[in-house]
Amino acid sequence: MAEVEHAARRHEWQIESLPVSGSFNLLALHRTPAESKRRIYISTGIHGDEPAGPLALRQLIEENLWPADVELFLCPCLNPAGFELNSREDGRGRDLNRDYMHLESDEIRAHVAWLQRQPPFDLTLCLHEDWEAHGFYLYELNPEQRSRHAERVIAEVARVCPIDPSVEIDGRPARGGIVHPELDPLMRPQWPEAFWLVQHKTRLSYTFEAPSDFPMATRVAALVTAVRAIIR
Repeated sequence: MAEVEHAARRHEWQIESLPVSGSFNLLALHRTPAESKRRIYISTGIHGDEPAGPLALRQLIEENLWPADVELFLCPCLNPAGFELNSREDGRGRDLNRDYMHLESDEIRAHVAWLQRQPPFDLTLCLHEDWEAHGFYLYELNPEQRSRHAERVIAEVARVCPIDPSVEIDGRPARGGIVHPELDPLMRPQWPEAFWLVQHKTRLSYTFEAPSDFPMATRVAALVTAVRAIIR
């Protein structure tokens, strides 16, 4: 996180520290171009045993190859306590990515309060890993069937990481590494971050899942490639 903050300052990002508790804060980054045509939000690190996402975002910030007309909002590590423990959950054993309906944890309350202060996003991206995956895959939340980018992302990621060929992933139908989850709020008693975003901040959201059993370099390359593909 120190490296992320250092790179962000070097490239003149706005940096905001979100108080969570007496022991740690969350970090939020904002980049405003001279002329903004799109607003994109990217988050990662909500599960402390999924390090490829924060490493991928660190690389993207350090390389600084963002399109000139994109306004960016980044949260590079939403679960600092979980990372200290190498745990999916936070320091109290809670899965933070199931707390976006009830907002019971300090981390998610702080995160949602920050999100509510931001403008609507044209697109949101959440970077994850999955230890059960047989390759890279993604979730697409696109309730209004806007321009779809999933196929292009899969095609580009396939150059650096195998794609999960499963016909069912996490109990949901999948095709070519693409999953479309159920969007009915009544069917989701526990909301992940992406679901909250589609209900409140965007109408197009992708969650990228790198395969945890693959080498770290492959997982990071998969997530970096996916972000680059969709932002272009």
